[in-house]
Amino acid sequence: MLSCLALRGVFPEPSASPAGVKASWGRAEAALTMEPPALRKAGSKQEEGFGVPPRRVADPGVVPNLRRSNSSLCKVRRSQNLFGNSEKQENLSSWIPENIKKKECVYFVESAKLSDAGRVVCECGYMRQQHLEEATRPHASQGKDWDPKKHVQEMPTDAFGDIVFTGLGQRVGKYVRLSQDTPPGVIYHLMTRYWGLDVPSLLISVTGGAKDFNMKPRLKSVFRRGLVKVAQTTGAWIITGGSHTGVMKQVGEAVRDFTLSSSHHEGEVVTIGVATWGTVHNREDLIHPSGGFPAEYVVDEEGQGHLTCLDSNHSHFILVDDGTHGRYGVEIPLRTRLERFISEQTTERGGVAIKIPIVCVVLEGGPGTLHTIYNAITNGTPCVVVAGSGRVADVLAQAAGLPMSEVTISRTQRSLSVFCQEMFETLPESRVVEWTKKIQDIVRRRQLLTIFREGKDGQQDVDVAILQALLKASRSHDHVGHENWDHQLKLAVAWDRVDIARSEIFTDERQRKQVQGVRLRSLYKRSPGHVAFTMDPVRDLLIWAVVQNRRELAEIIWAQSQDCIAAALACSKILKELSKEEEDTDSSEEMLALADEYEHRAIGVFTECYRKDEDRAQKLLTRVSEAWGKTTCLQLALEAKDMKFVSHGGVQAFLTKVWWGQLCVDNRLWRVILCMLAFPLLYTGLISFRERRLRAGRGLLRVRAFFNAPVVIFHLNILSYFAFLCVFAYVLMVDFQPTPSWCECLIYLWLFSLVCEELRQLFSDPDEFGLMKMALLYFSDFWNKLDVGAILLFIAGLTCRLIPGLLYPGRIILSLDFIMFCLRLMHIFTISKTLGPKIIIVKRMMKDVFFFLFLLAVWVVSFGVAKQAILIHNERRVDWIFRGVVYQSYLTIFGQMPAFIDDVQPGLYALDGPRSVTECDALDVMPDSVCPCAVGGCAPVFMQGIGVNFSLDQCSPNGTDPYKPKCPESDAVRQEPAFPEWLTVILLCLYLLFTNILLLNLLIAMFNYTFQQVQEHTDQIWKFQRHDLIEEYQGRPPAPPPFIVLSHLHLFIKRVVLKIPARRRKQLKNKLEKNEEAALLSWEIYLKESYLQNQQYQQKQRPEQKIQDIGNKISTVVDLLEMESLKRSGSTGQRLASLEEQVAQMSRALHWVIKALRDGGFGSEEGIPAPAPQKASEGQDLELDGRQEEEDVGDSHHVNARHLLYPDSHVTRFPVPNEKVPWETEFPIYQPPFYTDDRKDKGFVDPAGSAREPPSGISYNAVDGPTDRRSFHGVYAVQDGLPLNPMGRTGLRGRGALGCFGPNHTLQPVITRWRRNQDGAICRKSIKKMLEVLVVKHPLSEHWALPGGSRDPGEMLPRKLKQVLRREFWSSFQNLLTQGTEVYKGYVDDPRNTDNAWIETVAISIHFPDQSDMDLKRLNSHLHACDPGMSVRWQVVDKRIPLYANHKTILRKVAALYGAFY
Repeated sequence: MLSCLALRGVFPEPSASPAGVKASWGRAEAALTMEPPALRKAGSKQEEGFGVPPRRVADPGVVPNLRRSNSSLCKVRRSQNLFGNSEKQENLSSWIPENIKKKECVYFVESAKLSDAGRVVCECGYMRQQHLEEATRPHASQGKDWDPKKHVQEMPTDAFGDIVFTGLGQRVGKYVRLSQDTPPGVIYHLMTRYWGLDVPSLLISVTGGAKDFNMKPRLKSVFRRGLVKVAQTTGAWIITGGSHTGVMKQVGEAVRDFTLSSSHHEGEVVTIGVATWGTVHNREDLIHPSGGFPAEYVVDEEGQGHLTCLDSNHSHFILVDDGTHGRYGVEIPLRTRLERFISEQTTERGGVAIKIPIVCVVLEGGPGTLHTIYNAITNGTPCVVVAGSGRVADVLAQAAGLPMSEVTISRTQRSLSVFCQEMFETLPESRVVEWTKKIQDIVRRRQLLTIFREGKDGQQDVDVAILQALLKASRSHDHVGHENWDHQLKLAVAWDRVDIARSEIFTDERQRKQVQGVRLRSLYKRSPGHVAFTMDPVRDLLIWAVVQNRRELAEIIWAQSQDCIAAALACSKILKELSKEEEDTDSSEEMLALADEYEHRAIGVFTECYRKDEDRAQKLLTRVSEAWGKTTCLQLALEAKDMKFVSHGGVQAFLTKVWWGQLCVDNRLWRVILCMLAFPLLYTGLISFRERRLRAGRGLLRVRAFFNAPVVIFHLNILSYFAFLCVFAYVLMVDFQPTPSWCECLIYLWLFSLVCEELRQLFSDPDEFGLMKMALLYFSDFWNKLDVGAILLFIAGLTCRLIPGLLYPGRIILSLDFIMFCLRLMHIFTISKTLGPKIIIVKRMMKDVFFFLFLLAVWVVSFGVAKQAILIHNERRVDWIFRGVVYQSYLTIFGQMPAFIDDVQPGLYALDGPRSVTECDALDVMPDSVCPCAVGGCAPVFMQGIGVNFSLDQCSPNGTDPYKPKCPESDAVRQEPAFPEWLTVILLCLYLLFTNILLLNLLIAMFNYTFQQVQEHTDQIWKFQRHDLIEEYQGRPPAPPPFIVLSHLHLFIKRVVLKIPARRRKQLKNKLEKNEEAALLSWEIYLKESYLQNQQYQQKQRPEQKIQDIGNKISTVVDLLEMESLKRSGSTGQRLASLEEQVAQMSRALHWVIKALRDGGFGSEEGIPAPAPQKASEGQDLELDGRQEEEDVGDSHHVNARHLLYPDSHVTRFPVPNEKVPWETEFPIYQPPFYTDDRKDKGFVDPAGSAREPPSGISYNAVDGPTDRRSFHGVYAVQDGLPLNPMGRTGLRGRGALGCFGPNHTLQPVITRWRRNQDGAICRKSIKKMLEVLVVKHPLSEHWALPGGSRDPGEMLPRKLKQVLRREFWSSFQNLLTQGTEVYKGYVDDPRNTDNAWIETVAISIHFPDQSDMDLKRLNSHLHACDPGMSVRWQVVDKRIPLYANHKTILRKVAALYGAFY
């Protein structure tokens, strides 16, 4: 049976404590925070020069302690950090100076510029007195020019530790000053090891405007909420510039708002500021050689000047130092390296291991922001641009919605004039061209660019846009098939954002087919020490999702589970058990609501099954589920107390069938009782049976079937129990003799049979649960406890009864025991639909009475004690104290009012002598025998009291008479009562007011509420509780007590003597055969799908959903109209491009005619127009530029050859927008740099040359010695002694990293074979056959490549191919090349191309159609990588294989050649 405690040992419990981020922050503080004196604050002296006084070391010994924070959280943290952290701080203080360095200027060189205050400063920006002493000394060996590489040195850092922002809540952060050359690995180790930060599952780099700017209030709210939400829910790090301005301030305020509005249970947001040390205002407060724990920092915006203050809402600061002052942007290279290093690390979150993804969020910004976005996109980092935030963000948002042909220089100028008006007025033309080029490169990779428009396309939160951007970028990565999908699913699981998984990942068939088996197993990894995987990973993942409170993921997994009814009921039970342990009321209510949802799902699926087939549906109820602890659906519902499920008509029909056994359920009860009393009537047909053989049979089978029916057994036991109670009552009242009579012995025998039956129930274990578990189950039932109590009390009474001296106490105990046996009748009546719910009401009301008695006892005891103390003086008899305090006060509630409360009765007797009995009779107070006056004279006593008749003949003056109460206080002299009469009356009135009116009516109201609550669910409660009774009598022997002893004797012989194992009753628990169980589960899955479809249909029919669908359709129509407009504009651009191509071809034809005429002697060479740039001829393919099939129209020029940063160098190209690529287009400001790489193989390359002196002696458009300088695209132009790229400008002159000016010819052999399965059959996908291609990979490359490339002069095989092929096979492969098929010949869009050197290639396909081909076998046997780091393998041909872009284009042509899948 399923137990939540058992599950707790296997699966981790959901954390009710603060989130992991907060826990890690607490660990970080525990490692670094203590209470030493703070740093000495800077003096009040005004800053001079650049606003920074001479740097000096603060003396920690003379500084007062920091003021304590008013926050209780800070108090707890600081109190925890007082002890045990000094050692950790010492370790930090010793580790940081050894590994973290700062930079200091060690040579003072006077600058030509003065400071703002007119002071002389060094080239580094610091004044002379701010330098070290040796820096101001003369240095003859050093030059006069200040060189940071020579004049700035690294030294151990002197600023690190904790930082507290004075006056701003005293939030404790972490900070460190470090050199710009610090390795990122060291910084990452500091953050995770010494700062105690958990490894993030996401890195959010926020960039934008560094100055304050205005945002729309709604957009600001949406941005702040979304940014913090994605960081808090995914455990992300937010990295900003860290200053208290611009976008950094917006992020800080977002974190501040979240911190103020959230509870301490929610995780803190890790916000890391990477700033330049030389631009931080008041940074001298942070200097402390041994570390500041903490250092006080003052945010002084008014006095910061052109410097900036740190933002108080950031949690960590990395202050990058290059030894200068006042220079911004120093931190950018280190921040870029750090972000790239973190993104290469692996994190495990949510049970899956992923590389830490990174996303760039852009808000407003200027030229620096545009450069940051360009670098991020170039490095493959997705960017989210917040439209409407201003400047660069709005420019990019506008350009992102345009086709590439419309992203032009004029468009950029118009955008800048609108969004960046102030900057546009002073922006030169070259910068506009650069902006245009960068915007084109950014927009070209749309899969990495996400524009967030608040309120557009259903976007409401920035967090969704950020996560969608990451998934969109993941889809664009080169992963094959399910690897890409698995990667996205791991991201969603690590972020715990199932809403993103449902909308972006689980689409159509993926949700139904791919979340199975191994993929689910890969998503859930147990912690070390836990039990290994069982047979059902879907079940394991479902329990894990439920326990981890991942609601949406649990819903998705439940929809994929097989045993869905049992799974839903098990989830309901787990959630109800977890809600009991949850301290938070809201969380507990959410768990109970979710448990009800799972119960409704189980009901829905079971309803579908019951409508389809009643018998098979009832089999689902009793089928033993191995996956859920060898229990059944019915048992799970009972343990979870799912009353709605148990009260379902199908479940009740099954229970009714079990209750009647083999009898028909339509038999009248009077017929059953009549046959019980006279069983021969069974042969008359008075009782009908379900089975045909019983209806036809006339023998003992009918009798056996009748008396084995639970309904018959139940009524026989009722008759037996009533007989037992009657005999028991007769013995107690009539026949209780010193020597037990035969009736009393019959009672003993009867009780012995009851004891045997209880023992049978206790030890009966057909499922082999074990004695301990059976005992727990037995005593968990209230009626079993009552039975055990009654039996033990009977044994105690019997023991006393058999002892002669204790006969009367024994009879008292047995009399009390008779009450307990009578109460047992209530359990019998639970089967009644009328009385059953009433018994539940009584049980619930008993709980109300216990709470009420506590309130009542307060008034009863308080009034009773006060009354007793006022009336009676020093009563020492405990029994009379109890009577006066409790008993009399309690009786007053029920109307026994005090006899003498209003007036004084004639009880003042002043008699001179003894009275006679006659006189006592005249008083009419007591019988003669007890008249005190008959004995002696009566003293004058005043008779008055509350609740007691205090006449002299009914009370004892001294309390000596044990049968009379003590007389009240009286004044014998004045003959008046001594107690205040008015006070007793007031107390009585108040007492009656509160008890009779207030408390009793409160009790009635409580009873009424309980009754109404139970009455509303009467039917459910009765149907739920009848199961236990049916189960009990379904397993009980047919003979009633005391004849049941014979059945017990027979059972004892079978189990103990003959060792015959117990059989499980199949009616309530049935283990099916594997085939039958598989068929039943398949049927259940089919109907579950029907149920889910019905639910989706009902969801769609809701008015809210219809409104949302209409809105989505309208948005779709609008998008289609916009796309149609773009297509039309694209079609126009395509026509213009085609016309341009035709004009270019006509120009080349005319140039050929002119040249032919000139060669024929017609005309002169003067005045010959320059030829137009050569394009691919009509019969040739376009250049290999690696563009995607869906690339925008207007982007037909080479792209990779225009990347701003030339590969493997620090050379930056001149920006060339698309419209300026053709040579015939005027570009007056085009001034590209000249670059030629200094290659080692100088014997095989052209001379370097220069822009002024081009290399001479080279014959272009011809075969120049061993080098063929002819182009596949015809004759190319030569200008100023250098050839011109036939595809247009690239932004760089020279030959770059290539070997030759002009075309550099390469060979790309494409070696393919058919992909086959283990049987040797060709694999297919989408009907088409699948290819495998031979690819290689260099150790320093991230991509695979075709085994081709450049060739040595006079050689036929490429160098790369020779590196993976043994020498003895070279000649054979040359023969294969000659027999191959040419699939492409022409220009290659390569990043190494320049204006004067470019790559052209010939691609030859070598295909092995037969797996038994000898050449293929020889090829495989001769594959060998000479370089240990080089890899070679056969790769499945797919458009997402990690291959170079231009190689993919060649491969696509090969696949098309053979009609294969691509």
